Amino acid sequence: MTVADLQIDPAIRGRLAQGHPWIYRNHVRGGQELRSGQWVRVRAGSLVAYGLWDAQSAIAVRLFSSKAVPDQAWFAERVWEAWELRATLRQSGSTSAYRWIYGEGDGIPGLVVDRYGDYAVIQSYAESLKVVIPLIVPALRACDHDLRGILLREYDEHEGEGARRTRILWGEAPPEDLVVQEHGLYLQANLSHGQKTGLFLDQRENRRSTEALAGGCSVLNCFAYTGAFSLYALRGGATQVISADIGRGLAEAAATNLTLNRFDASRHRFVTEDCFPLLERYSRMGQRFQMIILDPPSFARQKRSMHAALRAYTRLNALALGCIEPGGLLISASCTSQVSPEQFRSMLADAASQSEMRLQIIHEAGQPVDHPVPVGFPEGRYLKFVVARALASL
Repeated sequence: MTVADLQIDPAIRGRLAQGHPWIYRNHVRGGQELRSGQWVRVRAGSLVAYGLWDAQSAIAVRLFSSKAVPDQAWFAERVWEAWELRATLRQSGSTSAYRWIYGEGDGIPGLVVDRYGDYAVIQSYAESLKVVIPLIVPALRACDHDLRGILLREYDEHEGEGARRTRILWGEAPPEDLVVQEHGLYLQANLSHGQKTGLFLDQRENRRSTEALAGGCSVLNCFAYTGAFSLYALRGGATQVISADIGRGLAEAAATNLTLNRFDASRHRFVTEDCFPLLERYSRMGQRFQMIILDPPSFARQKRSMHAALRAYTRLNALALGCIEPGGLLISASCTSQVSPEQFRSMLADAASQSEMRLQIIHEAGQPVDHPVPVGFPEGRYLKFVVARALASL
């Protein structure tokens, strides 16, 4: 195997020594002749590390090891370490869907693997990771002898930006009506066509926190997707839940999940509408809720979008506060790494000020155990989840 040598800006040596796995293109000297998926040896002063070159991404190199080019045994060890970390989830007996490998968090930057029942779904975020996938498949099979199929979700250039297609790498295809468990609730997961890889697994523990607070509440769940937060609120004793999302087919998917869990359909209603005008209309009508859940998609995928994202978050949360009864709960989340936890709290303070209300944070969380964050990689800490009590201003 030919390993190319790359000189890196010595100014980032300290960051790389702390374990940050990304090297941006503007910190690389040369490399124009390299192809995506080629292993490189990078040098920044006295630091030496090995990573994969990507010819297209703004991240030119993703670092894997400081010792040597990773081989099959190296990847098998990373997969096994990740498998052991999730042992408590498997042993609970009530959860069968979780993130098995969380990219940079588990030492395999740019690649995630989700486990849904007896199926594993691999998803990569860079062209260069194609050379790694053949090493991952046997490692997954060696860890988990109950696997029935391993799938790959990848970008499909012919279907437009962001489109993904799914193909089988090993074993059998999952059923389209695959049902998994999450803390004892049943959820249908479409591994071929759903967003992410079927469900938003990073909110699992935050959904359970919502359940504990929902008793006796009227609830509005905005950006509900297939209604997972709504199911937890219903199980927690919410008197009435409205789920809202603009996506096509989501009302039917939420209804299926409601039926799977044998909940009283009269306690739930799905509204297919953009959540911003919906909140504006509810505010004008004087409709109030005792709990509002905001779990919007990322408003900022790149750093230059951060300020626009903060404005959107502020407007959304201010609209929601206009629809909450005094003493009610605002549950607000953000899934972009471009907005820090400190910025998110500041945004909530701005939204409260605009609404002439007070907010008391009573619970704050991030990602669960299957989304670990390396201490030297703050970008991995992307999820913010805040529960706040809304009170009239003094």
